[in-house]
Amino acid sequence: MPNGTERVLAEVLAGVVQVDHVPPDSHFFEDLCANSLVMAHFCARVRKRPDLPSVSMRDVYGHPTIRSLAAALDQAPEPAVARAEEPPPPPGSTPRYVLCGALQLLVFGLYCLLAGVVTARGYEWVSAGDGAVEIYGRSTVFGGGLFLGACALPVVAKWLLVGRWRETEFPVWSLAYVRFWTVRALVQANPMALFVGNPLYVLYLRLLGARIGPGVTILSRSVPVCTDLLTIGAGTVIRKDSAFLCYRAHKGLIQTGPVTLGRDAFVGEKTVLDIGTSLGDGAQLGHASALYGCATVPAGHRRHGSPAQPTDVDYLRVPPARCSTPRRAGYALAALLQTLLLYVPLAIGGTYLLLTVAPGLDVLLTPGSQDLTSAAFYAEALGLSIGAFLTFVVLGLAVVTLVPRALKPVLRADRTYPLYGFHYSVHRAIARMTNIKFFKWLCGDSSYIVHYLRSIGYDLSHVEQTGSNFGTEVQHETPYLATVGSGTMVADGLSILNAEYSGTSFRVARATIGARNFLGNHIAYPVGGRTGENVLLATKVMVPLDGEVREGVGLLGSPSFEIPRTVERDTRFDHLREGAELGRRLAAKNRFNLRSMGLFLFIRWLHWFALTVIGFAAIDLYPRVGVFLIGVSLMAALLFSIGYYVLVERLLCRFRPLRPLLCSIYDPRFWQQERLWKVPDNHLVVLNGTPFKNAVWRLLGVRVGRRVFDDGASITERTLASIGDDCTLGAHTKVQSHSQEDGTFKSDHITIGAGCTLGTGALVHYGVSMGDGAVLAPDSFLMKGEEVPPRAHWGGNPAVGR
Repeated sequence: MPNGTERVLAEVLAGVVQVDHVPPDSHFFEDLCANSLVMAHFCARVRKRPDLPSVSMRDVYGHPTIRSLAAALDQAPEPAVARAEEPPPPPGSTPRYVLCGALQLLVFGLYCLLAGVVTARGYEWVSAGDGAVEIYGRSTVFGGGLFLGACALPVVAKWLLVGRWRETEFPVWSLAYVRFWTVRALVQANPMALFVGNPLYVLYLRLLGARIGPGVTILSRSVPVCTDLLTIGAGTVIRKDSAFLCYRAHKGLIQTGPVTLGRDAFVGEKTVLDIGTSLGDGAQLGHASALYGCATVPAGHRRHGSPAQPTDVDYLRVPPARCSTPRRAGYALAALLQTLLLYVPLAIGGTYLLLTVAPGLDVLLTPGSQDLTSAAFYAEALGLSIGAFLTFVVLGLAVVTLVPRALKPVLRADRTYPLYGFHYSVHRAIARMTNIKFFKWLCGDSSYIVHYLRSIGYDLSHVEQTGSNFGTEVQHETPYLATVGSGTMVADGLSILNAEYSGTSFRVARATIGARNFLGNHIAYPVGGRTGENVLLATKVMVPLDGEVREGVGLLGSPSFEIPRTVERDTRFDHLREGAELGRRLAAKNRFNLRSMGLFLFIRWLHWFALTVIGFAAIDLYPRVGVFLIGVSLMAALLFSIGYYVLVERLLCRFRPLRPLLCSIYDPRFWQQERLWKVPDNHLVVLNGTPFKNAVWRLLGVRVGRRVFDDGASITERTLASIGDDCTLGAHTKVQSHSQEDGTFKSDHITIGAGCTLGTGALVHYGVSMGDGAVLAPDSFLMKGEEVPPRAHWGGNPAVGR
């Protein structure tokens, strides 16, 4: 009965918001001043009631009163038969876990020793050259051989250790997994990954066993691993940040399976293609979308969303151009020759010549001088590291701001160019240089990021300075056609899609983000996005390309739906963003951020200095100990980097765990947490899929259970995360214990129970609790405050029970 449903829903909501009575026509957000976190708790309580149907956050936003929600639930069709609960994964084997780690350490050690031997012998041969011309010749031969050998090693290892990948599954930490991990590590770390967007990269995947037709363009740096299971038809385009790995980590198993794309298919940016999925000829999958559960897009159809659903939006909006096979081959050959004859010799021979002509480095560059205990050794290392670091910062800033600007006139907005020609080379060069992460890392989350983005070409209109206008991770195709309106704030992970591609052509076009917007984390914003002024774009939202221009609302999900632009909890600190109080607090934040920038420049330089000492100490001991010492020094450098940045983070935290926060961005407690986001963690990629990643997480303060399998997860607030035994964290997953909306910052604990699985690209928000054995599907967004029952399967953006 509707009245009965209304009554029970009202009772549940009254208990959540702690009032005696909730009128059936009271608006959840406007009248009751609830927020998404409160309503997530409401949904969780409703799901625990056997006398009520399940309620999702999409239902709450679509029917924001008790009466309308009850009516919608009563009129909804009977739910499909619930998925039968799968048993939790069997407990892992600790001896097998330890043995796997030992074998992985052995493989990594052998790789480092091989690299050390090759480097040492090559350096000896290059340094024996007489004059710049001979050194260039030797550098070309040695560097070319090193480059080709590094590219060939993964191919040889794959065919020797695995042969052809087949559809199968095997436990993590097993001997089969060690072979898988070895091939995966070599394939994903090979230098050919630098040629993404080049026909050479497609050729390389074919050598690894992938069946790829002619005229395919791959722009994603997410390298597929089980390449024999990858089929891509002629003329297909795959945009950047798309994951099509042909394997997944699921409930303690590695499962391999096919990914099939037909002819002339299109895969948008920030998408996930799980195993068993396919697109037919001419099919399209939009940006911020996902296919999983063996989903198929029929030939000629279009899908978007996570999980994908039908749409009429045409994502392939660039007319074709003439792009012949000889053009592609010539472009690939030119890139290869440029690498072998210019970049590699310059890196090897040029570095050697610079070091030999640099004054005062006699002690450092003399092997066997036995000066490790002398002050001169460390003084020269100090001077070299300072000089190299300052050169990198100053010269790098000049190159990033000046060289792309000189190339800018070559490309015209809204003009179609063929791929793999001069214009394409200029476009890629601009994108590479202006997307260098160092300066955005340095200036992000402060007022100074505005000046940096303007210096590389962003149109930021009249800036209303907040001190947190942009995060540290902002990327684009071209900075000269990126417009962000006044008063807009952007969290981390924004990707501005202001270039469009077909299988034969591309064009750059202006992407405009309106004024007074707030953009959450990990958003792809395309050309023609249908959002105007005063819009909240929630984390992982799919920006719409159809319908009316949205203004004065919030957008959530993929595909997106409207939610309130703001709620009372997110406005309680607005008085700190006005008048004299804003000026005082912003000035204080700027001073703190400036000190943070100086501190992290010092921290990065000190790291450079330590690596300089380790490297030249190996050179000094090399004649006495032998060539293997160079390989040992590579391992020592990695071990030092890990320990160094663990110590930096724990010192910044004062060896105390973080506490949940609800505060203004002008609160010093927020500034302290912002500072933690600048601690580098890129070196942890080497540890993905190994037991050593868990050890480092524990050192950083994460409460990690036994035998957790981490295939490449990111955990932002380490001491606020708890992960149970035998969990499986898929590639590119994110455990994010915070959120910022306008001027309000919120953080809370995340608890992931034993045996849980996070699918590829999934994001878990703050305040979430996952019961033991729960599974979150690929690319899902588990919203703040959600409670996932034990052994439940959830998926989607936002995630709901499946």
